[in-house]
Amino acid sequence: MRSTPTILHLDMDAFFAAVEQASKPSLRGKPVVVGGLGPRGVVSTASYEARVHGVHSAMAMAHARRLSPNAAYLYPRFPLYRRISETVMALLAEESPLIEPLSLDEAFLDLLAAERDDDPREVAVRLRARIHAATGLTASVGLAGSKLLAKIASERAKPDGLLVVEPGTERALLDPLPVRTLWGVGPATAEHLRRAGIATVAEIAQSGEAELVRLLGKAHGASLYAMAAGLDNRPVVADRDVKSISVEDTFDTDLTDRAQVRSQIDRLADRCVQRLRGAGRSGRTVVVKVRRYDFSTLTRSETLRAPTDDPVVVRETARRLIETVDTTGGVRLLGVGVAGLADFTQEDLFAQHAGSRPTEDDTPEATPARPAPSPEQPNRWLPGQDVTHVEYGAGWVQGSGVGRVTVRFEVPADTAPGRVRTFAVDDPALAHSEALPLVVTP
Repeated sequence: MRSTPTILHLDMDAFFAAVEQASKPSLRGKPVVVGGLGPRGVVSTASYEARVHGVHSAMAMAHARRLSPNAAYLYPRFPLYRRISETVMALLAEESPLIEPLSLDEAFLDLLAAERDDDPREVAVRLRARIHAATGLTASVGLAGSKLLAKIASERAKPDGLLVVEPGTERALLDPLPVRTLWGVGPATAEHLRRAGIATVAEIAQSGEAELVRLLGKAHGASLYAMAAGLDNRPVVADRDVKSISVEDTFDTDLTDRAQVRSQIDRLADRCVQRLRGAGRSGRTVVVKVRRYDFSTLTRSETLRAPTDDPVVVRETARRLIETVDTTGGVRLLGVGVAGLADFTQEDLFAQHAGSRPTEDDTPEATPARPAPSPEQPNRWLPGQDVTHVEYGAGWVQGSGVGRVTVRFEVPADTAPGRVRTFAVDDPALAHSEALPLVVTP
């Protein structure tokens, strides 16, 4: 860990939702939720106005609707998010050549790699101001001597804030935090620690490395103890070649019920797609990982005809793969991943049914991991989607059903909400369109 706070972590505030609010004057200052809108959809991002009602990312969309029924629920517009992300990353590159992007809205920056001696705090202040000037959006920044502390600091600075972890103050920041704050502490590990009477980072540090190794194993226990002490020497790594995105959970009690296994696979598939979309990626190969009661680890994979980030495709493929694994003796761990990553998607909802075949790999650790409307689907109107009308101009879909589509006609430059009109879904005067760029006010 460095003796000066020269590692910067930047995180755009409620990025997807903030872009939607900036694009749609009628939604500014109101609760907005972006994500999958189907019956099994998952929240991708919630605006701060929605978060006060308890809505958060990775939550089932059905639950979010119960918590905040008056929010605007919108389908994500990834091409627009990517364009804005490119603007932000270009501004980061002007401050330092060493950038480690984590997703469309998040990155580490190593200020020691810059060829100037600017004060880190001044760099952070300048960077946040330039991002706001270029995009109209806000970002939160953490500055510290390690990646771990910088990321925690940026989270504590939200929204629209800056937190510098000065040398000697690391423990004051870490000690009161819950154990889930640390990397590598998921629900299962947190519950294991809770049963041992460990609920905060301070209690992890007080337990000692030997006790953590006894509880969690050598690698995990030693790593967790080091993080609780604020020790993190990982460098900022530019242009990481991420080959897959995956999620997995270890269960305190082995799963023996087949319905439970299927339910967990569905949940993990949705979480995996959440991360995939957050990174602005898609993938061709779906992988399921199973660690059984006897610690044997199996993987099953299926390669699709085209890259996808469609949760339905990933979920259904993962379901088929798990059916090929015998889980009657009990399952300790399940994982779902997507490999063969790309930065685009090709709409082919039936790719999983043709031209692909499950493959097997029983080695201990095999590598694992939106259907957007198109001109060929002119009658598919999704909330939030950009449209244009020959008479009324540009607008966006508020909702559709029973053969009708409701559109609000407004553009980012407007200062007041636009008017609303309803049309037949096959109205020839209405068409899909590209997203308009955000308008930055001085």
